[in-house]
Amino acid sequence: MDDRLVLFGLHEMEGIGWDTIKHIVNRPQGMQTLFGASRQDLERFSVRTDRADFIVRQLTPSWIESRMEQYDRKGIGFVTIWDEEYPPLLRETPAPPWVLYYRGEIGLSQRQPLIAMVGTRVPTAYGKNVALSFASDLAKAGVVVVSGMARGIDTRCHEGALSAQGKTIAVLGSGIDVVYPRENRSLYEQICRDGLVLSEYPMQTQARPGLFPRRNRIIAGLTLGTVVVEADEDSGSLITAGYAVNMNRDVFAIPGPIRSPKSQGTLNLLKKGEAKLTTVMEDILEEYESWFGLLRHTYNIKSSASQQRTPEEDEIYRLIAEKPVTFNELLAKSKCEFGHLHSVLLSLTIKKQIEQLPGSTYIII
Repeated sequence: MDDRLVLFGLHEMEGIGWDTIKHIVNRPQGMQTLFGASRQDLERFSVRTDRADFIVRQLTPSWIESRMEQYDRKGIGFVTIWDEEYPPLLRETPAPPWVLYYRGEIGLSQRQPLIAMVGTRVPTAYGKNVALSFASDLAKAGVVVVSGMARGIDTRCHEGALSAQGKTIAVLGSGIDVVYPRENRSLYEQICRDGLVLSEYPMQTQARPGLFPRRNRIIAGLTLGTVVVEADEDSGSLITAGYAVNMNRDVFAIPGPIRSPKSQGTLNLLKKGEAKLTTVMEDILEEYESWFGLLRHTYNIKSSASQQRTPEEDEIYRLIAEKPVTFNELLAKSKCEFGHLHSVLLSLTIKKQIEQLPGSTYIII
């Protein structure tokens, strides 16, 4: 039994965490000697007594083979940090997963460019629309969109990439066979067929709050950059952005209405200088043109954000098309609420449909 399978077995053992495995991997005797190791041998390498006892009792070749058979029956694959198929950018991070479980096309994790898109679980209509259009545009340009399959922005990002017949990777905060949230079952199955689903957690691991922050380091670690679409001050997506900053990866922030609670996280990233202001897809791609040849003339596309308007945006667009109009005039004519009108105008501005002039006057472009 080779070392990678012993590593898989260790990773499958409940209560054996990342640090314990690190101590064992660093033993000069090698992984094979674990089958004959004593508790005292493991303790010499900083493995706690209770965990050393557990490993000595349970870790056997037959137990490892039985675990592998369970994955085979469910059509789940795995790669270890020693495998060629392991995502190269993730291997460079401070605490890369020892084992990744997957369903789908594992080669996607090695394709570049990979860009993460994250945001709040409870987005506004503006956030949903922007997430969908940006993900679709990126996918059309050949970018693999990575997100966490959570409710809200994550879901829209995966859907946007798939709607453009592009590729997407979902990184789960649960076991690879546990769909969370449950309403994303059909999305999960589609990504398994047409993309890639990843998790560092063994089968049947149920989603719980402490797992998601660790999951976020994988999202940031897989990718060249992370786009924060919409996030409040306490959003978990800011954890992903923080990991990206610490890994010296790029962070992009899409602005939202300045008084919207759902925009405060992204606006704070911009205030701190931790993210690049991003209003169109090209703001992201221009960072990588020299590396990957993503030149605009090779796309032969226009941003879908500039081609599509929602019915509400159409109404406001028609009012502005008649003549230059102020915000207050739009507020009276459209009968939109103050905050919602701000969101619609910002969305039209990002889509390069309108332009704001001094005095809060708007014109079409």
